[in-house]
Amino acid sequence: KMKLGLDLVPRRDFSMVDPDEISITELYRLVSSHTFMLTRHRRREAPPQASMHHLFLQMKSMMSSNLGEELEVFYSVYDSREMRPISERFFVRLNKQGLPKSPEKTERQCTLFVVTSTCVCAGRMVAGEKKSVSNTQYKRPYGCAVISVADLLTADFKDDHVLKIYSYYHKGLLKCICVYSVGLNVSLQLLHGDMEQIRKDYMRLFTRNVSITKRLGFSDIIIPGEIRNDLYVTLERGEFEKGGKSVARNVEVTVYLLGGDGQGLVCCGSGEPGVDEHRSFVLYHSNSPRWAEQIKLPIPLEMFHGTHLRFELRHCSSKIPLSKEKGEKKLFGFSFVPLMQDDGRPLPDGTHELIVHKCEETADLQDPARYLKLPFSKASLQPGNNQTIKNSKESFWIQSSLCSTKLTQNGDMLDLLKWRVHPDRIIDCLPKLKDIDGTEIVKFLQDTLDTLFGILDESPQRYGLKVFDCLVHVINLLQDSKFQLFKPVMDNYIENHFAGALSYRDLIRVLKWYLSEIIYLQASEYLFKYIVQSRRLYAAATGGQNEEEFRCSVHELFKSIHLFLSHESKGISPITHTQAVFLRSFPTVCCELLKIFSMREVANLARDTLSSLPALTHTDCPLQAVKLQCMAKTVDSPLYINPESRCVLLPVVLRLLHTHLQEQRELVLCANILTSMLTLNTPATVSLTPKLIYILFGQYFSKLNNKSDVCVFQGEFVACLLTLLQQLKDKEYQQLLSRFPTKDELTSFLLQLFTVFRILIRPDMFPKDWTVMRLVANNVIITTILYLSDTLRNNFLNEKFDFKVWESYFYLCIIFINQPCLQLEMFPPSKRKKVLEKYGDMRVMIGCEISACGSIWHLWRHMTGDYKLNLIPTLIGPFMEVTLVPQLDLRNVLIPIFHDMMDCEQQRSGNFKQVEAKLIDKLDGLMSEGKGDETYRELFNNIIPLFGPYPSLLKKIERETWRESGVSHIATVTRLMERLLDYRDCMKIGEVDGKTMGCTVNLLNFYKTELNKEEMYIRYIHKLYELHLKAQNYTEASYTLLLYDELLEWTERPLREFLTYPMQSEWQRKECLHLTIVHNFDRGKCWENCIILCRELANQYEAYYDYRNLSKMRFVCRGNDYERLEAFQQRMLSEFPHAIAMQHANLPDQTIHQADAQYLQIYAVCPVPENQDVLQRDGVPNNIKSFYKVNHIWRFRYDRPFHKGTKDKENEFKSLWVERTTLTLAQSLPGISRWFEVEKRELVEMSPLENASEVIENKTLQLRTLIAQCQMRQMLNINPLTMCLNGVIDAAVNGGLARYQEAFFAKDYIANHPEDGEKITRLRELMFEQAHILEFGLAVHEKFVPQDMRPLHKKLVDQFHVMRSSLGIQVCLTDWQLECTHTFAKFILCFSFSPLSYPAVNRYSSSSLSSQASNEVSNITGQSESSDEVFNMQVRNSKILSVLGN
Repeated sequence: KMKLGLDLVPRRDFSMVDPDEISITELYRLVSSHTFMLTRHRRREAPPQASMHHLFLQMKSMMSSNLGEELEVFYSVYDSREMRPISERFFVRLNKQGLPKSPEKTERQCTLFVVTSTCVCAGRMVAGEKKSVSNTQYKRPYGCAVISVADLLTADFKDDHVLKIYSYYHKGLLKCICVYSVGLNVSLQLLHGDMEQIRKDYMRLFTRNVSITKRLGFSDIIIPGEIRNDLYVTLERGEFEKGGKSVARNVEVTVYLLGGDGQGLVCCGSGEPGVDEHRSFVLYHSNSPRWAEQIKLPIPLEMFHGTHLRFELRHCSSKIPLSKEKGEKKLFGFSFVPLMQDDGRPLPDGTHELIVHKCEETADLQDPARYLKLPFSKASLQPGNNQTIKNSKESFWIQSSLCSTKLTQNGDMLDLLKWRVHPDRIIDCLPKLKDIDGTEIVKFLQDTLDTLFGILDESPQRYGLKVFDCLVHVINLLQDSKFQLFKPVMDNYIENHFAGALSYRDLIRVLKWYLSEIIYLQASEYLFKYIVQSRRLYAAATGGQNEEEFRCSVHELFKSIHLFLSHESKGISPITHTQAVFLRSFPTVCCELLKIFSMREVANLARDTLSSLPALTHTDCPLQAVKLQCMAKTVDSPLYINPESRCVLLPVVLRLLHTHLQEQRELVLCANILTSMLTLNTPATVSLTPKLIYILFGQYFSKLNNKSDVCVFQGEFVACLLTLLQQLKDKEYQQLLSRFPTKDELTSFLLQLFTVFRILIRPDMFPKDWTVMRLVANNVIITTILYLSDTLRNNFLNEKFDFKVWESYFYLCIIFINQPCLQLEMFPPSKRKKVLEKYGDMRVMIGCEISACGSIWHLWRHMTGDYKLNLIPTLIGPFMEVTLVPQLDLRNVLIPIFHDMMDCEQQRSGNFKQVEAKLIDKLDGLMSEGKGDETYRELFNNIIPLFGPYPSLLKKIERETWRESGVSHIATVTRLMERLLDYRDCMKIGEVDGKTMGCTVNLLNFYKTELNKEEMYIRYIHKLYELHLKAQNYTEASYTLLLYDELLEWTERPLREFLTYPMQSEWQRKECLHLTIVHNFDRGKCWENCIILCRELANQYEAYYDYRNLSKMRFVCRGNDYERLEAFQQRMLSEFPHAIAMQHANLPDQTIHQADAQYLQIYAVCPVPENQDVLQRDGVPNNIKSFYKVNHIWRFRYDRPFHKGTKDKENEFKSLWVERTTLTLAQSLPGISRWFEVEKRELVEMSPLENASEVIENKTLQLRTLIAQCQMRQMLNINPLTMCLNGVIDAAVNGGLARYQEAFFAKDYIANHPEDGEKITRLRELMFEQAHILEFGLAVHEKFVPQDMRPLHKKLVDQFHVMRSSLGIQVCLTDWQLECTHTFAKFILCFSFSPLSYPAVNRYSSSSLSSQASNEVSNITGQSESSDEVFNMQVRNSKILSVLGN
């Protein structure tokens, strides 16, 4: 119903209930109970925990390709924690094809367990034995299958499973080998609930016969009426001798039930009918077999006496022929066990070691009397009797378990039930009853109770106290959850079987003694039931004799109860606990007393008992809740429903409720009691209604300011309050109001009452579909306001005007009218018709039709102008909201109130700007919420005629200005409504189109030009901005947001939190807007506009020294000629004396960005020439090329080496990466300034392999240049070439080419980086090329080397040969030299690199850098011919830009 939007209909016995015919409390209980049931139905996926569970199993087939034999399958539920089965066995016979032998009998294929399975083959003794050996049929173990029941707990549907079978060894031991080709195909489903519930919920399962497989023993909850008399016997194991054979025996056990008509009582498992005998399976060649076979013997009670079990032991072998005379297997012994012992007890549960009696002839067993005189178990042997046994070394073990509701194995229980046989044992048997297991007691509950009362009648003085103790123990047992279902059995016994007519005297006497001694007593309810029933039996037998005596004894008993309950104790104590137990059962005791006493007599007893309870002195006393629980049950009992007894109990109930409510304790229970009281709706309750409102709810009214107390008006308290108010009439209202003699008290009461009403009509007070409850509550509120209207008019109008009262009243009316449950226009026609017929339009009633002075309009008209002025600022917005309700009558009456408000303010201040501003502000918000329509706009426009014409010229002149301004204002509001309605209609479509944006533009222009409402103008700027963003009109979005940006100035004026902006200064908000606009211009590719805003931002950062934001910008500066890096740094620090020089070239972290200090970061950068064709063209002089290297430069770069991953200490080239940063300037250097801002920053990471290739390539280029210069005799000193050759050939610092070979030519690297194949080839080619150039360079060096440097040259030649051989290069120097001489002459570029580096500047001091940074920079620094130095400066957290350079 909630999904369909339907309302909850209160019903009783499936019939609809008229809310007018029942009390509101009863209505609340009906709808809440329906809601609870629906909620529980919707949450069926989490049902309440069932107390019982059943497992449905259906055997379908056995999947096996070569079975060839019949199979017996046994299923049982097994407890893996206790390592034992907990259910009987379900027995299924399969044919040779693996299908059930009796497919037409479904009860032999399906069962219900309250799973393990065992398979037994019926056929040859040994698998694979030839058929011709023997025709005798044996049973042998085949395998075992297991499935976890826990896997079925989450499934509510039946599912098929294949249980894999694990095979056995031939001696019966389980193999851990799964026979994958063999499996049991079963269907399993877990069912929840008792058997009766399962038959209802799963009727489809019971359309056919299903066998029931019972639990071993009783369940956790004993079911009364369940009759069982089942003996379970398990063939455990045996110890036998070889019997003169060379190999062990193949033992088969045959079980017989003898001594009565035991035919068909041996059950191997449910699913198959019982048989006369059971044959065990045979374990091949085992003298110590272990069977663990369970059989069930459902023996009738009368057969237990004189019945015994006989176990015949036979040796089975296909090689021994069968007896020719009798055709039986070879018998070698037997065992037996009687089912009943000599003392009348059945066979005790447990394991029994039976004696194996030798016997080879079946004829010897024909007469059981011959062997029943023999001992049957080793435990029954007397010392010295072993000689009577032929062989006491052989034993046979069984395990027995009795599950019987008729027999007991407990000797103490048996002695008690047979007390008349041994009356001298009574004194010993009674105390032992407390030690007997509760299951045994409840099984024989009626017999036990008859025994106790029989002993009590026999000698009450002697056994009275002990019998009472035993009776209390038995009654207390029924409080246990395991035995709670036996309470009806106890009740049935009391009503139909109890015969102790004289017991009441002794029970009263002993109960008084218990109470006087304050002994813990949990059985008072049933003790009183026995007392009452005993007295009724006595009165029926004697004609009501000793009636007065009985009354006196009962009154004396209650005096003891009163004394017992009046004891006070702090905290939890035995006395408190005992009192609580008695109070919980006291309402039931009263109901029992009604069987023998009149209503008034019992009511007096109950009143005196409840009055004897101690007062609420301790807040932590656990007895407080119990008292109210007792009171709640009493109010719901027949004792309170009867008018005569209710008059007696009502004062006590009210007094206790008043005390609890005053102390704010147990409010939920108090509400339940009040609900039960008010549901009766009796004249006595109605007469107390004013008192109840004043006493019971007055305590809450005083605490409404505390939000935590508002919760008391939820739930049943709401129903109680509404019921009390509904019952008030004129007389009761006058009585209620007379309790507030002063105006202040009356004011306080009305304010609190209006507050409560506002709480009651909140949307979250009732569930959404409780429309009936909401309408009833609203009807009560309207009726109450009607009764209070005279009080409001007489006490709070004109000179008695009270602002708080009228404000609260008008707010209540406005909230009332705007309730969703009263908006009849939203209802379906049928529902709207029913509501109007029953309640009318309650909005119109409270707005204008309640009475002459009870409606909003009439009460407003009765106020004078000065008092109205106090209410106008707070009520104009709510009144606007009321007039937007689409109810024509309400609008016609309430819209003129705006004219009255404008008139009042005009008379006071000469204008009505306050009313105008409030109307416009509220109108936009309300219409945005979907309120208002075209009809409302037309009605509002009709106020204009109210401003004239006027009857006299004088008044017309006096009011001319007022009229014009009024007409102008109404016209403006009307035009605003038109635009708001157009905007709302466009937004309903949900699509962003030109019309939607046009309506938004019209609105924001209207707010700016006609209304000058800056805040609303800004709001619609942002709405238009969001529309543009949604349509991806980024340029238009920027221009829209620029409208707001233009309204702000670069000042520190604080701005409040607005829209999505936090509280901040005007400067900060304008900065935020600038950045957002720039971002959107960038997204819209309108970069020209970005430049203007960025310049404005830069100027502001510079003007206000905003170093934090300047830190986001970089500048490249030209240094002075021959200026070293440390000199440049010192020059910058002198211009920024407060700055801190950063000692590294890494990117600053967030702590630097967010710090308040000023930082400078200075490091060298390398120019990237643009005119590469000039630099690479042949014939261009070196000085020309040198010029283009450092002039007209737009891009610069710097490199930062770093290690990624784990650094290899042996060869750091493996993890040496380079972070290359390229900076692009806004203008080229040199230019109009010695510095320019970085416009673009690009960062690229170069891998170690790319780094190595570039290093070798650059070094090769340097060698070419130096060799060419030396050949052309441009080099006055050969030292540069010598140093370069030495640095490459004898690379002592970083290992040279050998390190690259080790890092990148290894097989592991090549295998792990197949994507680098081309780069590795390129590196190898560069290394070969460098080796050739080195060889040529050494030849040139030999030609020009001075004599004193010859030893160094020889060393370089020797080392070169070693390096060349490591590369595998053999080249003729002269041929290669002739080929390349002309080429080398052309290379005149001058750069200097080290093997690890990239182009950089060489003249700087590393003293200003950290040692780590110095080492890194020193590795990447080379020489340059250019005298110009270019430095990159970053200013952190500064407010001024320093731009310096050459």
